[in-house]
Amino acid sequence: MGSVPIAERMPVLRFVPVEALIPHEQADRMRTEPLAERLRTEGVLKNPPVVTPIPDELRYVVLDGANRVAAARRLGLPHLVVQVVDYEDPRLVVEAWTHVVCGEDAAAFFEALRGLEGLSLEPAERLHARAELARRQALAYLACPRGEIYLIRAEGDLYRRTALLNALVDLYKTRFRFYRTATDHLDQILPYYEAVIAVVVFPRYEPAEIMELARNGVRLPAGITRHIIPYRALRINIPLERMAAPEPLEEKNRWLAEWFRRKLANREIRVYEESVVVFDE
Repeated sequence: MGSVPIAERMPVLRFVPVEALIPHEQADRMRTEPLAERLRTEGVLKNPPVVTPIPDELRYVVLDGANRVAAARRLGLPHLVVQVVDYEDPRLVVEAWTHVVCGEDAAAFFEALRGLEGLSLEPAERLHARAELARRQALAYLACPRGEIYLIRAEGDLYRRTALLNALVDLYKTRFRFYRTATDHLDQILPYYEAVIAVVVFPRYEPAEIMELARNGVRLPAGITRHIIPYRALRINIPLERMAAPEPLEEKNRWLAEWFRRKLANREIRVYEESVVVFDE
């Protein structure tokens, strides 16, 4: 059984202008300021944002790392090290997170949801809800602890539905606790979270939809797209002073290429082929 060639296992790292980075999802304001302060204190960028080039443009869509990009802007960094990926790489998978909404007042959650203009709730069976979501006939659906399933219906084009999706997530992200998970199976969720009101299940967005929205300045809610990146670069620990330095971009990328060669020659790069679970993030 052959192995993946080393060139295909090495991440592509590059300095790019911060102003050229276009997030596809909203930044979390509650996380941006602490993250900026942590970057300032630690003085290094540990995990680079993951980006993909916009065809025929000198801009990049941020697939993962919207908060790091927002923190870099807050710090006034002119350049940032990113991992550049090919969105058409068949090894790159786009999935959807689900949100586990928790709180003591389920009635308030549903009252607020029913009050959102442009959305409607419809009882459904799980199989039908999944099918409607796959056909994009529903904006999302809810799975509740006692087994109830509700389709969330909305009309309109991609942009109108994205605005309503943001309104939906905005409804609970400040008033209730919520957590990301990768399943809608309540038996796998309820043992780990307290006071679950509902699990919000989102559709899987196509890369073309994500690119179109981002390049036109439209953001999806934070934490609903899940990009599974092959050979994700972690713990690169690039000094912030290097990103902040008033040097030409070409000079910084020459430095980065030499840094990479040195790391490789010193056997300081380790590639994990197996899935990894990290407990100190």
